[in-house]
Amino acid sequence: MKARNPNNYIVLLLIHAAIGFAIFLIPALSKIYTIFIFGFGMYHLVKTRNKNNEALVLSAYVVGAEVLLRMTDGMFFNDFAKYTIMIFLFTGMIFTGLSKNSYMYWLFLVLLVPGIVVSTVTLNFETNIRKAIAFNITGPVCLGISAIYCYQRQITFERVKDVITAFCMPLIAIVVVIYLFAPSVKEVVTGTYSNFETSGGYGPNQMATILGFGIFLFFVQMLLNSPTKKLQLVNAGLVLFFAFRGVVTFSRGGIITGILMIILLLGAVYVYTSPFGKFKIGVIVLFSFIGSVAVWTYSSVQTSGFINKRYANEDAAGRKKASRLSGREELIETELQMFLDNPILGIGVGKNREYREQLTGIDAASHNELTRMLAEHGSLGILGLLILFFTPLTQYLDNKQNIFILPFLVFWILTINHAAMRLAAPAFVYGLSLIKVINFETPTVHRE
Repeated sequence: MKARNPNNYIVLLLIHAAIGFAIFLIPALSKIYTIFIFGFGMYHLVKTRNKNNEALVLSAYVVGAEVLLRMTDGMFFNDFAKYTIMIFLFTGMIFTGLSKNSYMYWLFLVLLVPGIVVSTVTLNFETNIRKAIAFNITGPVCLGISAIYCYQRQITFERVKDVITAFCMPLIAIVVVIYLFAPSVKEVVTGTYSNFETSGGYGPNQMATILGFGIFLFFVQMLLNSPTKKLQLVNAGLVLFFAFRGVVTFSRGGIITGILMIILLLGAVYVYTSPFGKFKIGVIVLFSFIGSVAVWTYSSVQTSGFINKRYANEDAAGRKKASRLSGREELIETELQMFLDNPILGIGVGKNREYREQLTGIDAASHNELTRMLAEHGSLGILGLLILFFTPLTQYLDNKQNIFILPFLVFWILTINHAAMRLAAPAFVYGLSLIKVINFETPTVHRE
């Protein structure tokens, strides 16, 4: 998705705002949008033969659109986004190949197989085995395919910015839908719990994840991809709007993640800029702080102060909550217990929900991909996680021109800690941390 011309960028923003408005008015259009994304994506990919890594741009667009399609019932099956990304990337590999050194991620995929085999034995007879396995395994498989495609793949810095733009566009449609769903925040906020109304009727945890990611993405656009003052102001305004709508979901994980990503990006850009560029970054940090205070103050007013209590881990009456992780501690503890009970091969993919209900009576799916990997895959899960942790870090030593490595890794690790891999975003974004950026241009921060 090339939008380097400022006018084209504005047009794309308006088109996607219109898409959000149309889907809000006529939800059935969401399914047509889904068909169009897949159909046009495959047509474009085959036509271009992936000569300019179109598979990455198309996959980024799918990641941006996933929450919109989920919240408007546009998907024909639950993991449409993950399967579509895998198909796009696999097709891309057919045309342009892959690195012969990506064997570590093939090993990662192989390590997932025993857990699938174990689950066919351990899952209850009345359980839909296919669905139980698919719900838990598609995220790691999508990550593996993304990593294999991206590993040491050479991409220009300009093309990376195209990928960022592709992420951004469907997010505009999302914020239009959630605004139309609840234009008055003050009327729908009555406590400190995660709010479905301000999340467009969809899960606040996943909505905050994608909105927090949106804060980072539009900050990148403002910082590195705005050739005119007008675009800088447009993208800065979008950063503030995404921040406000993300904060008032009352789900904290995604927003905190987005802020940390921005901090890491600024640190990486600071290293490459000239002394005058470093001064500009200082100015940006100052204005970002002022903007953050303004967003927080406005959010506090609109939520009657409830947002202050939410982030202070207090209930509506101002009393400290016993749990700091919204009850996720017990889910983590049970999964660690599953690992201790079955340390070799684990309990099998998809079994953690059944096992937890047997242990505690709690019927809940995992929210933490790390402990889920331990519980369901045992020692093989540990080996798989070690591959995921250390491979990109070793690549960083020879790939420092990819200034997004650390922000993308932080997004992956923090997201899977509070939202598992329900969305395709952490899987695909992890893969992007492995690309090798060439023709890197020193960030000028603001260009006239």
